[in-house]
Amino acid sequence: MSSTHFPFTAVVGQDDLRLALLLNAVSPAVGGVLVRGEKGTAKSTAVRALSALLPQVDVVPGCRFSCAPAAPDAACPDGPHEPGPGSARPARMVELPVGASEDRLVGALDIERALSEGVKAFEPGLLADAHRGILYVDEVNLLHDHLVDVLLDAAAMGASYVEREGVSVRHDARFLLVGTMNPEEGELRPQLLDRFGLTVEVAASREPALRVEVVRRRLAYEDDPAGFAGRWAGDEREVRARVVAARALLPKVVLDDTALLRIAATCAGFEVDGMRADIVMARTATALAAWAGRTVVRKEDVRQAALLALPHRRRRNPFDAPGLDEDKLDEILDRFPDEEPDQQPEPDPEPGGPDDDGPEGGPDGGPDGGGAPPQDEGPGPSREPAPPAPEDAADPGSPDAEPAEQQPSEPQPARGDAGPDGPEQAAVRAAEPFRTRMLSVPGLGEGGAAGRRSRARTAHGRTTGARRPRGQLTKLHLAATVQAAAPHQRARGRSGTGLVVRKDDLRQATREGREGNLVLFVVDASGSMAARQRMSAVKGAVLSLLLDAYQRRDKVGLVTFRGAAADLALPPTSSVDAAATRLERLPTGGRTPLAAGLLKAREVLRIERLRDPSRRPLLVVVTDGRATSSGGVGGSVGGTPRELSERAALLLRAEGVTSVVVDCEAGPVRLGLAGVLAADLGGPSVTLDGLRADALAGLVKNVRTSVASSAGHSSNRRVA
Repeated sequence: MSSTHFPFTAVVGQDDLRLALLLNAVSPAVGGVLVRGEKGTAKSTAVRALSALLPQVDVVPGCRFSCAPAAPDAACPDGPHEPGPGSARPARMVELPVGASEDRLVGALDIERALSEGVKAFEPGLLADAHRGILYVDEVNLLHDHLVDVLLDAAAMGASYVEREGVSVRHDARFLLVGTMNPEEGELRPQLLDRFGLTVEVAASREPALRVEVVRRRLAYEDDPAGFAGRWAGDEREVRARVVAARALLPKVVLDDTALLRIAATCAGFEVDGMRADIVMARTATALAAWAGRTVVRKEDVRQAALLALPHRRRRNPFDAPGLDEDKLDEILDRFPDEEPDQQPEPDPEPGGPDDDGPEGGPDGGPDGGGAPPQDEGPGPSREPAPPAPEDAADPGSPDAEPAEQQPSEPQPARGDAGPDGPEQAAVRAAEPFRTRMLSVPGLGEGGAAGRRSRARTAHGRTTGARRPRGQLTKLHLAATVQAAAPHQRARGRSGTGLVVRKDDLRQATREGREGNLVLFVVDASGSMAARQRMSAVKGAVLSLLLDAYQRRDKVGLVTFRGAAADLALPPTSSVDAAATRLERLPTGGRTPLAAGLLKAREVLRIERLRDPSRRPLLVVVTDGRATSSGGVGGSVGGTPRELSERAALLLRAEGVTSVVVDCEAGPVRLGLAGVLAADLGGPSVTLDGLRADALAGLVKNVRTSVASSAGHSSNRRVA
């Protein structure tokens, strides 16, 4: 495969993405870019092509940490550096794989030499390689939590620290952080989300002409990468020169009090937490002015900066759609009119510099060619209106003036064997989510999935013991290592004060922390759950558990059962907002095929066990416990719906699946069927009201009591 990257200026469309990347090239202090979008939208292509547009950097010859000759790092492990001329090299773009180890990211110490010789033998990691360049994380939302923590520290401090057993190494690590992600695969931790200066939503164009141009250019590139890049070399040189000119102009750009007031009022008006958004907006607006060849920040610069810097900072929970109300933004900006808009003269455009007639198109006749800047008469690239929220489409026939719980349900065509429970009812909105108490899987997992729910052996956490290392040593247990080496000192000819340590003496510390689980929801959507207020409360409870799953870094899945069968509404995924969307649109009605729902869950768990055996499951069944339909289960064996559901529950129990039943039964007369189901599953039953954090003080005691009565299955079913 050729190493020639697809040219940046040949990317079709994606104006916001190209602009955000170029602004960071002009001013790295903006803080990086997070690119969100569906697969196949040129996210990675554009990012990899950006490095060719960055100016070269001067480095100290032979320094593995890219120290600048004019101001070398005093603590550089390869230092101290003598004054002298540097050598120029292209800016690097370093990719951080999702499955990388911490040692690969920060570097590794030779522990054996450090203990026996006191030598700091250090092998640089990816943070050292990315210094003064780009650090690119594809699928950044799937990055392990411990790597996220290290990345956050380095991005915040501009340096990387490696400290182990009293031996420490530090080096500069200032880089442009660029991440791409598909929101369907899960959201990003808020701490890392806020570290990205700008965010961009990308999607494939629905214009046939643009799609044709994308295919034409991609095929031309694959047929002859070098020839294709050569045809765009002129546009690439022009944009590179424009970046250099904008960098030179950047210190001269004036950010006056009116622009600062607009920035502060915008951040306050959209209730953005903290002050980082104000700073990022100021830097972005300044970079926009420099990119356009101006020395004064205008209102349209502030507007464009807000559209790039605020959408990911105003989300209050993972179910909020990113975006900004542009009408509200314009209203805020209009409160601060320009006092003397024509006072400052504009510089004359320079050849190859940031003029308003930048490259527009290319040899292939495409509309995007040279990454032209936003024109002065407009705020920037046009944006498509955001799609309507899921609840807007929940009940289109209901009058807007009525509260959701009072809106009359409109009968829909019956589906399957709706039977005596009535026809399908339209979807209702979920009640307000609340904070739930933690449900966890008992025992000690292997920590294959980083998270915050159940106890597990992990790479980080409290030290619980020591063992011989399996592969590369990552966490040294100093006391166990000394204890292993001590009996052999005389035989090894020890004569001085130092301890003679061999590789076989090294001991790996075993640690206990938390892991993420697979939380599979099985939700009863039958006619017995169709009362609007009742289903609203059920959805609110499941939404609350989904929010808890997001915070604890779980995978989630959603199985629903109603009418004649059970459906896998959402295969297991890290995207809890996708589960929330499916839940919001869930209709109700028909009979209750409880056995079909349990068996569908069993099949989903079986497949996931093969795909990810280290991730332990937690089954959450949300039902009133009724069973009025076989749902096609039973076959020649036969049996009543209740008997079939009991058999299905016992199968799950025999396989050691940890289960919790959320009892949705309401009214003065209760049959207690959900409690019977919980006993069959070998887990506890929790009411909707009892699911709240402030009402679950006795859950652990109840769970242990329930488990104690289930002899032979305690180690697999307890929820604590």
